[in-house]
Amino acid sequence: QVQLVESGGGLVQAGGSLRLSCVASGTIRRIDAMGWYRQAPGKQRELVADISSGGSTNYADSVNGRFTISRDNAKNTVDLQMNSLKPEDTAVYYCNAKVATNPLFQSRNYWGQGTQVTASS
Repeated sequence: QVQLVESGGGLVQAGGSLRLSCVASGTIRRIDAMGWYRQAPGKQRELVADISSGGSTNYADSVNGRFTISRDNAKNTVDLQMNSLKPEDTAVYYCNAKVATNPLFQSRNYWGQGTQVTASS
């Protein structure tokens, strides 16, 4: 019903930048929050940043000031600009969106397939 497709991961030297993009498609009536999570090997998935439909943002302390999340409601996209990358930012990054497929239904979580981000020291 709903697909999230990410792009933009890759390998970068510490201190470098990457931009992740995610587009949602399918039977979409409403998208509430959108966000990015990450999971490093042996660790739990954690919130990196999210953004409400009204544009309010929330960041993990570890990325605040270095990463910027943005979204385009007309295009159903969410981006994550990552600057000053550190080796500890290395992880698989997942796009998340809370989507309602029917105007009478509550939104539910959908996930992208994940994209690898590696910051080498």
